[in-house]
Amino acid sequence: MDPKIAAYLAKLTRWHEEVQRLRQIILHCGLNESLKWGKPCFDWQGKNIAILQPFKDYCAVLFFNGYLLDDPDYILVKTGENTQVGRQIRFKTQGDIDRLAPSLEAYIRAACLIDEAAVKARPKPQAELVLPIEFQTVLAGNEALKKAFDALTPGRQRGYAFYFSKGKQAATREARIRKSVDDILAGKGLND
Repeated sequence: MDPKIAAYLAKLTRWHEEVQRLRQIILHCGLNESLKWGKPCFDWQGKNIAILQPFKDYCAVLFFNGYLLDDPDYILVKTGENTQVGRQIRFKTQGDIDRLAPSLEAYIRAACLIDEAAVKARPKPQAELVLPIEFQTVLAGNEALKKAFDALTPGRQRGYAFYFSKGKQAATREARIRKSVDDILAGKGLND
């Protein structure tokens, strides 16, 4: 076992047994494991297939290209409204894991076959980036900030646009923008 994985598992205070069991099932399918993004990540022939995710109310196996998987058992969950390709299978009890283990193995094998066939997920095209007027005004008056924002990845740009836009009042949007300026100038995303 990778010492980083062992250290990760030793620190788990919640979902410890469930994560151990899910890890066992995934490794039984022949995947390799490593610690990525602070979680046990599993790859097949060097390409990421799945990652274990313990949360407050459940633990999950996220398939990086879950969007491409057939879901005959209706167990794949889209993780958020803006998620395009990743899909989770969620577990709340050891019984859930035991019951869904055959399906989980089948989905893992299907994900590996999709990867071997070099099928690429084709997410829907992104809508044009719409920045709130308050941020457009700040960018117009600050060339360094505009240059730094334009240099961010499209995902980081969308993250900021979404965060700024969700403020219901102009004062809230302006406060969020002020708090984010230094991070944008440093090339950081909203959650970096």
